Amino acid sequence: QIQLVESGGGLVQAGGSLRLSCAASGRTASFYAMGWFRQVPGKEREFVAAIRGNDDITDLANSVKGRFTISRDNAKNTGYLQMNSLKPEDTAVYYCAAKRGRTVVSLASLYEYDYWGQGTQVTVSS
Repeated sequence: QIQLVESGGGLVQAGGSLRLSCAASGRTASFYAMGWFRQVPGKEREFVAAIRGNDDITDLANSVKGRFTISRDNAKNTGYLQMNSLKPEDTAVYYCAAKRGRTVVSLASLYEYDYWGQGTQVTVSS
């Protein structure tokens, strides 16, 4: 059974950086896509970034473009979310997700993904 485990969250000042990792118990190369979402209490989980295909095509939410980068290292079975120029509004629990199948409607949708991690807290102080 595939398990995803996030790490790298924490407390950082505004303008700082964090790199989140998502370690998979299975081969990340077998995932067509990996994604990152975030959630704050009382709100829906929202799309942050996704990476897909053999060419690792990436997609980012408008709110994080130019600041966040998604990547994956199939040799390490790990996905990453590099977060720079963090803002207080980036504070949330961040979740990684993985999708096996190649049929995609929208990687920004929660329902595309087959596996989820438990989440890691990111807090950005002003």
